[in-house]
Amino acid sequence: MDKKVSYEAFWMPFTANRDFKQNPRIINRAEGMYCYTDQNVEMLDATAGLWCVNAGHGRKEIGEAMAKQVAELDYSSPFNFGHDIGFEFAERLVKYTPPGLNKVFFTNSGSEAVESALKIALAYQQAKGNTGKFKLIGRELGYHGVNFGGISVGGLTPNRKGFGPLLQTDHLDHTLDIARNAFSKGLPENGVEKAEQLERLIQFHGAESVAAVIVEPISGAGGVILPPKGYLRRLREICTKHDIVLIFDEVITGWGRLGSPFASEEFDVIPDLITSAKGISSGVVPLGAVFVQDKIYETVVNNAPEGAVEFFHGYTYSGHPVACAAGLATLDIYEKEGLLTRGSGEIGQYFEDGLHSLKGIGSIVDIRNYGLIGAVQFAEASHGKPIGFDILKRCYDKGVMVRSMGNTIALSPPLIIEKEHIDVIIDTLGQVAKELPSE
Repeated sequence: MDKKVSYEAFWMPFTANRDFKQNPRIINRAEGMYCYTDQNVEMLDATAGLWCVNAGHGRKEIGEAMAKQVAELDYSSPFNFGHDIGFEFAERLVKYTPPGLNKVFFTNSGSEAVESALKIALAYQQAKGNTGKFKLIGRELGYHGVNFGGISVGGLTPNRKGFGPLLQTDHLDHTLDIARNAFSKGLPENGVEKAEQLERLIQFHGAESVAAVIVEPISGAGGVILPPKGYLRRLREICTKHDIVLIFDEVITGWGRLGSPFASEEFDVIPDLITSAKGISSGVVPLGAVFVQDKIYETVVNNAPEGAVEFFHGYTYSGHPVACAAGLATLDIYEKEGLLTRGSGEIGQYFEDGLHSLKGIGSIVDIRNYGLIGAVQFAEASHGKPIGFDILKRCYDKGVMVRSMGNTIALSPPLIIEKEHIDVIIDTLGQVAKELPSE
């Protein structure tokens, strides 16, 4: 099939543009578990697009809800005006959040949700009179989007280099410990003591200067790194002790990925703020949110003079009516099909068993999983260059779309996945692993 368009104008994000344009991987159609190339080749989507298409591709219910909303109200300013569907959506969302997180601040993406959460945390500390609390703590290998706040607290070196001075932050060590935890099924047993580093960082900087700590319950783009048992709970205890806002970045782990609506519920640890995006609309339309503890909202809002703007932050498209319609339709699907808890059942166990069946292939040094998220880490090549991208290409050539991060392949399939799809993913990844050149 002849090329239909020019590939020159689009500067693609997080992509090796020169490499891509020499041999483009073009997806022009999608349905269910599958995407289809410009050559109409069927590709099994093992990553739910980009961790986001939780309900599967091409859900007509979502498109129909969006079309109906466009005809009724396509847009209205969120500054000093409201619309019923925005309030309706917020009320539906907080039915899924942990106790106390009953306020929703809408954004358009995970990056914006993180930026908003950091500013909410800072505004809260200021409203409480903690004027010296402005420092932020993130974690190595954490990904919190690409805005300046997000890359400041983020822990992926390539995302931070080359952009000049960032916010005043410090970072916890990551929790990946292959030496002690390789091939763990679910949360690893070893490493809860790593949480004690937070106490040391707070003592070093002074509790009076630290405003917030932000972590992903499970690090996604850093390589699907799971917290040791008890680790998140210990972070919660330390933050509570020192009056520090704890933020869980659940852009990836939210909306059923782990077998519960949120990781905070799955791991029984309640943060002060939760960031959300991706699965909130099943990736159909850009949409994000910050879920906020009531006490934080009330402190910020009630501290301002009557009639004054309480929080000088927001976006033109915050709570966009068409995005809210998409989100409501997505929630309907999740509820009707039981997708938010599916990963904790038989299909999640089958996924785990399939992943760990790859243990023993010589190039594989670790396998990590929880619910319907997993990672296979390969040994570093002798030339020192990451091999994940080469594995991604080889899987693509065999009809499976995966995600690569360094020497790690991440899997996060749509929550509608069935056993036969898992079999194809595992068989393909196993074939590719065995085909890797020996060094």
